[in-house]
Amino acid sequence: MPDLRVLVVEDDPVAAEAHRVYVDRLPGFVCIGLAGTAARALHVLSQEQIDLVLLDMNLPDGHGLDVVRRMRAAGNQTDVVAVTAAREVAAVQAAARIGVVQYVLKPFAFETLRDRLTAYARQRRAAESGQVVADQDEVDRLLHPATSSSVPKGLAGSVLDRVVTLLGDREGWTAEEVASSIGTSRITARRYLEHLADQGQALRTQRYDGRSGRPKVEYSWVSES
Repeated sequence: MPDLRVLVVEDDPVAAEAHRVYVDRLPGFVCIGLAGTAARALHVLSQEQIDLVLLDMNLPDGHGLDVVRRMRAAGNQTDVVAVTAAREVAAVQAAARIGVVQYVLKPFAFETLRDRLTAYARQRRAAESGQVVADQDEVDRLLHPATSSSVPKGLAGSVLDRVVTLLGDREGWTAEEVASSIGTSRITARRYLEHLADQGQALRTQRYDGRSGRPKVEYSWVSES
């Protein structure tokens, strides 16, 4: 199957660039453009062949769900993955009702988006090859695809997501502060923080408190806003 062509719709330039980098890191996907407004997204969709839209919900000129509704009204059935900080249950349910295929909460680790898009590509290949379902269990898996995390050995996807959420809440977390917040040891927290730093998603800096002794290493989220 040819590479899936992805349009990133995100009004924050830093987040948009991060999403573009994430997409281009994934085999089988290519980002063909960025759109910072609803109007620009709809224009690109009317001019280009797009397979998938990574769509923020809060755009300066409209809500992401309105973009999807306008797409459908124009006969455009391009698949949509919501990539957003909107956590309201009503927003999640509304997205599902109008056919949003995945809903990814910001901030997130690269692995989270990778797993969702990999599951999406697997379903799309199955559909385009004319595969049929064998039983109800397979139907359930298609409607609610498993996205088991493939984070590095020894790390748990659920814990990684909690660490990412913390880093997105404010700048500057030490391993001790993260450990206290999520209920792990300092060593465990540091492993997750170092993983994010090695992936380029967290920035290491030094915190000086004005007292004697060595400065503490703190970590800040750099890939999302």
